[in-house]
Amino acid sequence: MAKSQNNSFIDQCLIQFDQALRTCVPGSNPATRSSPAKLVAEEELTPIDKKHIAGLMRINHTGEVCAQALYAGQATTAKLSEVRESMQHAAQEEVDHLAWCDERLQQLESRPSILNPIWYGLSFGMGALAGLAGDKWSLGFVAETEQQVCEHLEEHLVRLPQNDAKSKAILQQMIKDEKQHGETAKAAGGQELPSTVKRAMRLMADLMKRTTYKV
Repeated sequence: MAKSQNNSFIDQCLIQFDQALRTCVPGSNPATRSSPAKLVAEEELTPIDKKHIAGLMRINHTGEVCAQALYAGQATTAKLSEVRESMQHAAQEEVDHLAWCDERLQQLESRPSILNPIWYGLSFGMGALAGLAGDKWSLGFVAETEQQVCEHLEEHLVRLPQNDAKSKAILQQMIKDEKQHGETAKAAGGQELPSTVKRAMRLMADLMKRTTYKV
């Protein structure tokens, strides 16, 4: 959603609350692109495999919730209009990932993490702080975030059962999109983050993955 400079503080709060609600409530944000798994046949999966796949897809779903929040926070505090618009465009593309993961969880007879509202709030705050630090740092934050997301998606590709072609098709397209977002952020002037910040981001991501796999 485009940010209007004429909106009051209360209007902006309502806009952000609406976006948070639509992000955290399953099915509220329909995808603009069909799922890469739509035409892929579902293979026979054991109950154990389904539970494991659901855990991985739940992590990926929460990752997309965090991405929505990060972009929303950064767009709120970005100084240059072109940077703000870039954040909003990337967030819109990430909606597809959110919807695809949600759909796959339904197919596996599972659900998203109940902790998503908490992760949304934390990620929004991190995004807003990154935006306040300056647009170059904000873009650098996007590039590093996408790099780390690609790493864990590639790890999940390896951890998925061999016969789960549907989930693999989704993750492969997500990796392609995330890499593009990261490259775009770098090309726009993103500053490489200090190693301490990168480590802190990895620690937060690890905590998210451990908690959302089951909850």
